[in-house]
Amino acid sequence: MTIMPVTLATAGILGLLYVYLSVRVTMARAGSKISLGEGSQGAVALGKEAEASKLQIACRSHANFAEYVPLALLLMGGIEMAGASHWFLMLLALLLIAARVAHPLGMSRPAPNPFRAGGAAVTWAVIVLASLDAIRIGL
Repeated sequence: MTIMPVTLATAGILGLLYVYLSVRVTMARAGSKISLGEGSQGAVALGKEAEASKLQIACRSHANFAEYVPLALLLMGGIEMAGASHWFLMLLALLLIAARVAHPLGMSRPAPNPFRAGGAAVTWAVIVLASLDAIRIGL
């Protein structure tokens, strides 16, 4: 049996964060009485984040997490199984966790917002670094 302690611990922490984001969506849905969709009028697309509904912000925070975290964890698990260095995996894990905490914190704040932008940029950096290591190990 192969054990991937860094990826497993990271997935566990991020799994709890995902449930928290899911609960936020549910609570926002109950508060707005909107059971499907976001009920938005495109406020964020127009640069008016302050006018965006709490439901829209909760939905996008949740969806953004769901869009990026699985690939990051898949890459981390793959390179961990292939023998990537422990310190490198720990760095990726800490960066990913910090980024995924920062991003939803920034979603409800007006732009420019270092939490939202930083969370997105660091998540992308983790995916790029893990991807490059996967390519290096795979070749």
